[in-house]
Amino acid sequence: MGNFVDKWNQISLAKRILIGMIIGIILAATVPEAANWVSIFGGLFVGALKAVAPVLVLFIVIHAISKHRSGHRTNIKSILILYGLSTIIAGFIAVIASFLFPVTLSLATGAGDVTPPSGIIEVLQTLLFNVVDNPIHAILNANYIGILAWAILLGIALRNANETTKTLLANLSDAISQLVKWVINLAPIGIMGLVFESIVTSGFSTLLDYFKLLLVLIGCMLFIALIANPIIVFLFLRKNPYPLVFTCLKESGITAFFTRSSAANIPVNMSLCEKLGLDEDTYSVSIPLGATVNMAGAAVTISVLTLAAVHTLGIQVDLGTALILSILSAVSAAGASGVAGGSLLLIPLACSLFGISNDVAMQVVGVGFIIGVLQDSCETALNSSSDALFTATAEYAKRRKESVKTIALKKTMIK
Repeated sequence: MGNFVDKWNQISLAKRILIGMIIGIILAATVPEAANWVSIFGGLFVGALKAVAPVLVLFIVIHAISKHRSGHRTNIKSILILYGLSTIIAGFIAVIASFLFPVTLSLATGAGDVTPPSGIIEVLQTLLFNVVDNPIHAILNANYIGILAWAILLGIALRNANETTKTLLANLSDAISQLVKWVINLAPIGIMGLVFESIVTSGFSTLLDYFKLLLVLIGCMLFIALIANPIIVFLFLRKNPYPLVFTCLKESGITAFFTRSSAANIPVNMSLCEKLGLDEDTYSVSIPLGATVNMAGAAVTISVLTLAAVHTLGIQVDLGTALILSILSAVSAAGASGVAGGSLLLIPLACSLFGISNDVAMQVVGVGFIIGVLQDSCETALNSSSDALFTATAEYAKRRKESVKTIALKKTMIK
């Protein structure tokens, strides 16, 4: 048994996850009545990730900031620029795709028991109140904006602490990181359960009626992941971006697709950044921050579904209004984590730009819930994988600049 475990651990995590997916599909196709014992593995895996993620973010950010050396530069500013640029471009691409491939809806009900935000002010207000949330309450409710705010403040306050305290923080951070590694090693079993449950309980027959809408949504997200984001990375790194892009999609995107939670994928992205050799002072802040504000997938969802409602109602939209929608969707997407229900509940906010009533908008939200099996999975995969992608891009761009400066300095000295 020990030899089997050793050989199993020697296989790359991505290959082990693929094996888990295949087993889950086979079990769903052959013994669907076994759902009670197979699907529990998926629930346990996601539950473990969600349980460890808030504590991981709190201690790893406190430790990183408390030990931050004066003069040691991080790349947070560059990463935030990349996050914002990607999200705005995503909203713009979704608007263009919606005009090129207009979709009309058979409006559905099913979202009447949820309440959308009344405006962008409410979204921003929710985010601000999340920042000043009670730290214990923030951890219990996985409020990552609040956790991040308290972790940053405590880290700054502890920068002048004695070395014993900093050593304790380092030991706690290392211990929690080790717990995370143990949980991530269970990913193949967890993914097996998630794939099994998804096929057995949801299937894909209900999605056939909305195939064209899904095609536009997923097409936009694939275009961003495989074309737009690589172009952004190339502009910063000036080299082939695809090895890095595919690494992030393989190591982070696959797990995020099945967990459907950016928060649950924080430990996975942390592990990926460590594997890529990135600066812990940077990624320990940028990854949890990205899980709350880097929302290109959400910008796509908001724009496409809003314009689907516009086309259904026969509303004429000029280019200026469409551009405003792309910006509004980007800003709203960044606040999606602060609103119960995520990106779908921000659709009525965007619909109000075109004078669409809340009753109709909530029917569009109902359509979003119907296609949520694939829409939310693809959205999370894009959002979460790009957190690691842009963190790595900023780090490698910084190293490239330093390398160029060093070469230039050597040439000057030779002359």
